[in-house]
Amino acid sequence: MDITLIHRSDRIIITTIDIIDELGIQGLTTKEIARRQEMSEATLFRHFRSKNELLLSVLDYYAKFDSDIFLSIKMKALKPKEAIIYFVESFVTYYENYPAITAITQAFDVMKYDAELEEKIKYIFAKRLEVMKSLIDTAKEAQMITLSADSESLADIIISTCNGICLKWRIYNKSFSLSNKTLYAVNMLLDTFSM
Repeated sequence: MDITLIHRSDRIIITTIDIIDELGIQGLTTKEIARRQEMSEATLFRHFRSKNELLLSVLDYYAKFDSDIFLSIKMKALKPKEAIIYFVESFVTYYENYPAITAITQAFDVMKYDAELEEKIKYIFAKRLEVMKSLIDTAKEAQMITLSADSESLADIIISTCNGICLKWRIYNKSFSLSNKTLYAVNMLLDTFSM
């Protein structure tokens, strides 16, 4: 990603994401961030008071398009199943266009051991599940999804399927189309629960 025209704080966040993508969360050090940004660690800490504050900003960056996606679904007035597909397609398109950001999802498990980071992760995850559950509820009301399907469980299944395929995509070095495989799987799930 060309980061020459981006504000310094955003460049630091993007560099942090790149390091997590390349070295894992365990390989992330403020020394490595500062080295790649050609600054001292003291300068880095003028932008972010601590590594935790930086990671909280990374999580904000990770979820920065969430509200836009949720608002777009409302504004487009899509049919319920189309809205579910739009939700999934928006995320996988973002991930395919910026593959390094997917490393953040895979780092959730390690970050959860810090209370502030855990709270932020739970918020992001809960909001995405809440929106998906709402979309499923709307599809059930429109009799497009069977009424016997538990909305929360189906939301869990769809989100988990998306995350699982994303992990597989990363493991296999992005050797297949994330969007094609994910959308195929989600369509298959929706067909299974269709009325």
